[in-house]
Amino acid sequence: MSAPLEIRPFAVGARRALATSALWCILLLVAWPSAGAQMVPGEPCLGDVQAGRSLLVQDPGTGAQNLFYGGGVRAECQGQNVTLIADSLEYYGATRTAFLIGNVRYVEPRVTMTATNVTYFMTEERVLAVGNVNARMSSGSSMTGPQAEYWRQTPARPRARMFAPGRPRFRLVERDAQGAPQPPVLITGNTVNMDGDSLVNAGGKVTIERPELVAQGDSMALDTGKETMRLMRGPHLRGTRGRPFTLSGRLIDVFSRQRRLERVLAQDSAIATSEGIRLESDTIDLRAKDDLLEHAYVWGRSRARVTSERQDIVADSLDVYMPFQRLREVRALRGARAEGMPDTTRFETDERDWLVGDTVITRFEPPRAGRERDSTVAPRLQEIVAIGAAAAFNQVPPIDTALRRPAINYVRGARITVTFDTGAVRMVRVEEQYGGIYLEPTADSTKRGADAAPAAGQRGSGASRGSGFPLPGVPAGGRTPFPIIAPPGGRRP
Repeated sequence: MSAPLEIRPFAVGARRALATSALWCILLLVAWPSAGAQMVPGEPCLGDVQAGRSLLVQDPGTGAQNLFYGGGVRAECQGQNVTLIADSLEYYGATRTAFLIGNVRYVEPRVTMTATNVTYFMTEERVLAVGNVNARMSSGSSMTGPQAEYWRQTPARPRARMFAPGRPRFRLVERDAQGAPQPPVLITGNTVNMDGDSLVNAGGKVTIERPELVAQGDSMALDTGKETMRLMRGPHLRGTRGRPFTLSGRLIDVFSRQRRLERVLAQDSAIATSEGIRLESDTIDLRAKDDLLEHAYVWGRSRARVTSERQDIVADSLDVYMPFQRLREVRALRGARAEGMPDTTRFETDERDWLVGDTVITRFEPPRAGRERDSTVAPRLQEIVAIGAAAAFNQVPPIDTALRRPAINYVRGARITVTFDTGAVRMVRVEEQYGGIYLEPTADSTKRGADAAPAAGQRGSGASRGSGFPLPGVPAGGRTPFPIIAPPGGRRP
């Protein structure tokens, strides 16, 4: 300061005194400007300071003036509508640093912050709040934590910033297109950095809670303006609406539109699960409607897999259709193979039935009218269709009901359709059939064990009745366990 500052000390125990100083015109610039004002560092403002006592000391080394207030301090900058409250205050002119000590409260149009202690670095225009920090923004968003570092907005710094270590908790309030507040987004991490009102970065055991999902990861980047979120380093996401689902990978991106979940993309070793169904591949792309999953696209070099308790499907890529998060259709593309456990109520086997083709389509029974959104009823298998170089291997109950070994049907064709009734195979339809075999076990082959049973697609021994009988047809002395239908003009083996 070019002129000496004259401050009259206040008597200890005085009720409340008033001191005004040019120094406070600078001190009270610790604020983010209101929406309609651009504040320039050093711009004069009307500063009022109320305190129980004060003391002015000149530093003999630097000649700078140091100011001390105690007994309760209240300072107002009327031009910027800023209020500072604390038990005591210390200002050091050499470093242009102010220390607010005890029960600090900072209030201005865009933010209100409370803390045990606050340090304001005027040169950097930075505020450091320590101890039980609570900050509330004008948007309704808030932050709680042990410490926060706050850079106010200036012409050289277009957006205000806040950095909070010590595992703070942020509560972000978002608004829809009409301006109505939406349910908050809760963010917790070892460190959180907020840039302006829309950019949030968090690191170290990050947890994000939204009404429709809960996500975790080692780090997170959120842009509320673009409605995007990225989770990195071992992220894990859990959907909480409809049929619950989980999603993991090395990188997960979340996209919303008008504050509603629209898309979730997991990359590199992606795995998704939902009530006994597991999707696995390099990449899983989930699409949502009304915060419920509607489509899943699965692909990658490691091949795409969908696994359930009784059926598995593998292919180069998968297209899973599930309106209202209820499974309706799975399309397996390129080198597709579907495997499932046969109905073993009438025989015993360790082998699985399978169906292969260039494309395999699995359809599930549609829900009854009015129950499209009912997630309590598990979908039942309706049919499986293999198209292009198709082949099917099925195990069915033998004609001799006393035997516990299955009969075997193996068929090849251009298109094979397997229909189901209450989970069991009802019929197999083969179009342009060009190969097949039906094998019926006998009592002798059953006694000899599995080693004596002919393999699927091979001619059986004379002990196996009907062995080597080509499809379609009826094995000698018996019946087909399910119809094999060939279209007119279809080729016979």
